[in-house]
Amino acid sequence: MTFYQVLVFIHIVSAIMGMGPGFILTTVVKSGKTMTELRHSYAIRHRLHIYVMIGGIMLLVTGLLMGILNTYLFQMGWYITSLILFLAALAIGPLALSPRSRPIKTLLETHKGEDIPEEYTRLAKELFLYEHIENVIFFIIIALMITKPF
Repeated sequence: MTFYQVLVFIHIVSAIMGMGPGFILTTVVKSGKTMTELRHSYAIRHRLHIYVMIGGIMLLVTGLLMGILNTYLFQMGWYITSLILFLAALAIGPLALSPRSRPIKTLLETHKGEDIPEEYTRLAKELFLYEHIENVIFFIIIALMITKPF
């Protein structure tokens, strides 16, 4: 097995490890019907997000290393498009997801009682919209990596 083949293997495993859990992050917290369940769901979501972050970093590093080893990739439209989309998806985290997650985290920490407040529903709906946009971007990247259309 060549070094490049090892990189491809790590890249694919990283995609499974990072993107797989990323696609279900919204689903995990939608199952909470009480504040206790919701807090537990967000704790699970946080643990899954660690895999998403590690997988995402490994995806970027291995993808760039493959491009450095085979510089012709930087001339391929699907590679450049995937890279730009991936960087855009990474930027969504601090620019859109973090600011929308903070009020939810505060609400989960401070709300008394088991009822889920209406404010949470509004905040979660906005957060989940951006997460769904990010999932669509990742789906497009996966499709580009598989089909290499241009």
